[in-house]
Amino acid sequence: MHGRFETLDRVSLRARIGILAALVAAGAVVLVSAAAFITVRANILETLDDNLLQRAYAAAQSELADPQSLATIPPEVLGAGDIRIALLSANGVARSAEGAASAPPLGDAELAVARSEVPYSARTADASDGTYRVVAVRAGSGRALVIAQRLEPTQQVLTKLGLALPIVGGIGVIVAALAGVAVARAGLRPVQRLTAATERVAATGDLRPIHVSGSDELARLTHSFNEMLGALAASQEQQRRLVADAGHELRTPLTSLRTNLELLAAADQPGAPTLPESDRAEILDDVRAQVSELSQLVGDLVELAREDPPMVVAEPVELTDVVERALERARRRAVDVEFTAMLTPWTLIGDATALERAVLNLLDNAAKWSPPGATVRVQMLQVDDWTIVIEVADAGPGIAEQDLPRVFDRFYRADGARTMPGSGLGLAIVKQVAGRHGGAVWAGRAPEGGALLVLRLPGRRPLG
Repeated sequence: MHGRFETLDRVSLRARIGILAALVAAGAVVLVSAAAFITVRANILETLDDNLLQRAYAAAQSELADPQSLATIPPEVLGAGDIRIALLSANGVARSAEGAASAPPLGDAELAVARSEVPYSARTADASDGTYRVVAVRAGSGRALVIAQRLEPTQQVLTKLGLALPIVGGIGVIVAALAGVAVARAGLRPVQRLTAATERVAATGDLRPIHVSGSDELARLTHSFNEMLGALAASQEQQRRLVADAGHELRTPLTSLRTNLELLAAADQPGAPTLPESDRAEILDDVRAQVSELSQLVGDLVELAREDPPMVVAEPVELTDVVERALERARRRAVDVEFTAMLTPWTLIGDATALERAVLNLLDNAAKWSPPGATVRVQMLQVDDWTIVIEVADAGPGIAEQDLPRVFDRFYRADGARTMPGSGLGLAIVKQVAGRHGGAVWAGRAPEGGALLVLRLPGRRPLG
């Protein structure tokens, strides 16, 4: 049985559909042929019985009902040379038109008519010279007129019909199989295109979409496949851009780090001029700063490279506690900037560590752009029963109008930020964390004149 299934699996889907169509057509042909043969046979016999009964009733009312006249009148007067006729008495004595040799087959059914037990009878009976259809009607008191006609012509018609139906049915089965294969070929053409596309993608990495025609289920499947190809192409492009941007960002600190290390190494060579301690300390400080910047850049790259959420258990998070912890860390980092906060109790399901990092990135960005002694405003505003926003406004120069839509892109830096420290990934991490929690981010201009960065998150206000 297992081998039979394996053999069936090796048959193509198109061939299986053709075989299935042929089997269904064969079953239908068998049922229709059997029903047609039975129906035609019954109609032919019914018509023959009606004809014979009509003749029998007519003969019973004519002179043929007289035994003396019956003996001298040949059966050709009834219009058929294959007809036999006889008068049967209730005592079982029969007289035929041309003697006993040409008498129709007689039996209990005809005798019952002669004895007036039934009004008429019709049956098929065998005789020495063939098969007959025999009918009997009453022909006066105690007598029955019996007429029999050979069934050979009728059987020949039924035989021809029995041969014609399988031939026509076989042709129908063949046509159905061919039609099933044709329909399968046409219906599976989109699947073949999908198969060719997947093989092309696997072999060449070509992510061009497939042409779609129609609006059936296969067309929708092709649309879905094209959407998957589009998402895969976007992911590849995003990865290429990330690698290119990361290489560009890493090149500068690595070049500076290598230059400083080569300078220190050259100063230690025998016979080289002595490097002043102040210059050596300055170079070492620069090296430490470059290493710190590289560490932060690598950490940010690792965070952004994870397209899927990190493997942490989502749990209820008190957003107010998260913002307060981020404020404490930001105050330690930027001692010359003042932070004012207006917080609102709020609870959501999420990752507290990721949310704290996102808020801290917003605060660090605001502190970086604010001059010494300036104030950074942090405010939590409830939009509705299920939404809250965290606004971070700085006192810096603000964001140019053309830069507002792109400040949360990876590695994007406005013209005024080219010389500022940072990797250009902090706000991109904020955008990623917001998306993982079902929120959003955007930038604008604060009433204080600086930049306004807004983080929107779902959740609810705690009860009580």
